Amino acid sequence: MPAHRQKTEADPLFYARFLAKDWAFLARPEQLPPDGDWRSWLLMGGRGSGKTRAGSEWVHALAMAPGRSSDLRIALVAETLGDAREVMIDGISGICRIARYAKPDFEISRRRLIWPNGSMAYLYSSEDPEALRGSQFHYAWCDELAKWRYASECWDMLQFGLRLGDKPKQMITTTPRSVPLLKNILAADDTVLTRIATADNLTNLAPGFIRAMNRRYGGTRLGRQELDGELIEDREDALWRRSDLEGMVTRRGMATGRIVVAVDPPAGSGRHSICGIVVAGAMENGGALVLDDCSMEGGTPAQWARAVVEAFRRFDADRVVAEINQGGDMVTAMLKSVDERLPVTTVRARRGKFLRAEPVAALYEQGRVRHAGHFSRLVDQMCDFGPDGLSAGRSPDRLDALVWALTALLLEEAGMPRVRGV
Repeated sequence: MPAHRQKTEADPLFYARFLAKDWAFLARPEQLPPDGDWRSWLLMGGRGSGKTRAGSEWVHALAMAPGRSSDLRIALVAETLGDAREVMIDGISGICRIARYAKPDFEISRRRLIWPNGSMAYLYSSEDPEALRGSQFHYAWCDELAKWRYASECWDMLQFGLRLGDKPKQMITTTPRSVPLLKNILAADDTVLTRIATADNLTNLAPGFIRAMNRRYGGTRLGRQELDGELIEDREDALWRRSDLEGMVTRRGMATGRIVVAVDPPAGSGRHSICGIVVAGAMENGGALVLDDCSMEGGTPAQWARAVVEAFRRFDADRVVAEINQGGDMVTAMLKSVDERLPVTTVRARRGKFLRAEPVAALYEQGRVRHAGHFSRLVDQMCDFGPDGLSAGRSPDRLDALVWALTALLLEEAGMPRVRGV
C-alpha cells in the first residue's frame, strides 16, 4: 500500500470527515427506514423533529443505490408546488441541500430532479390530484399529508401510479392531524408507524427553543400535536366533528347567490397574530358554500387589508363583513385605504364566541353548509373549539370569520347578530 494512502487512512481527521457525511452514522434510529415488508412508512412527528431530513435522505439513497438502473421514478408530493420546492428540494433539509455526492439537477420548468445516474423525481401538488393521473412510480415521498387540500383524491391517484418495480414503497412525513386519510393509512396492514418528537432533535434546534415551547404549549392539545407528534382526536365538547366535516367537502358545488368575505381582525400585530378571512357564498338550495379560508398569519393591518380586498376581487364578492370589536373604525379605514369603493358591513359581537358559534354549528347539522375544499387549519379550530375556547388558549380567528360569513348569509333575517352598513 502506498505510504500516502496509509497515512490518509490512519489519519483520525479522515474518519471524522467521513462520519460527518455518513447519514447512517448521523441519523437517529427513528430516522432510518424500518425493517420488514411494508408499503407505507409513516413518520409522524413534531415540528423540527427531523422528518424532512429523513425523507430527503431516503429519497437520495434510493436514487443513488449501487447498481440502480436509470429508469427509477419517484413522486414527491407536497401540499403545494411551492412547498415541494421550498421544503423538499431547496429547504435546509431538502434533497439538493443534503446530497453530499452526485447532487441532482433541478429542472424547474419540468418540475423534476435528475440524478447523474438517470434516476428521476417529479414534483406534485395536493391541489391538483389529476396531475398524477397517467404517471407511474417505483417510490413516493409524501410530505405534510395531514395538510393536503384534496387529500383523499390525491392519495388515490398516487396509489394507482405506485406500480413499478418489485416492491413499490412510499414514505409519509407529517405532523399529525385527526383527518380521515391519516387514520386510514395508520390502520392499513402494510403501514409501519414511526413516532418522532421535536425534543428528539434538540442538538439541531436553537438554544432554549424546547424550553420556551414547553413553557407555552406543554400539556396542551396543540403542544402534544405540534411538538410530541401525537394524533389528537376531536374534543368531546367541541361543536364540530372531523368525520362530519369531511363528508361536507364538495368539488362540484357552486355559489349562485351573494358572496361575502368575512374578516376577524387580530387584536394585535406580529408573527403570531392571525387575521381571520373566510369567503362564503349562498347556494340555490338555501344553504351556503364555504369557498376559501384566506386567513393571514403575521401580517400588518395594511397587509391583511390588502388580503381582504384581493379575496373580494378574486371571488367577485358582493360585500365584506368585518368585526370591529378590536379595531373599531380603524378596520373600515384600513380596508377603504386599499379600495375606497369596497362595500363594507361592520358587525359588533355582543355575545360570547361559543354562543355565536352554536347557531352556525346547527346549520352544519342541518346539512345547509358545504366546503369547497379541505380547509385544514379552519377545520382544526372548528374541532378544537369548546365552551372555554380553543385548547391552546388562542383566539379562534378563522372560526370567528366563518361564523360571521355564515351568519351574514343564512342567519341575519332570523334574528341573529345584526349588521350595520358603512
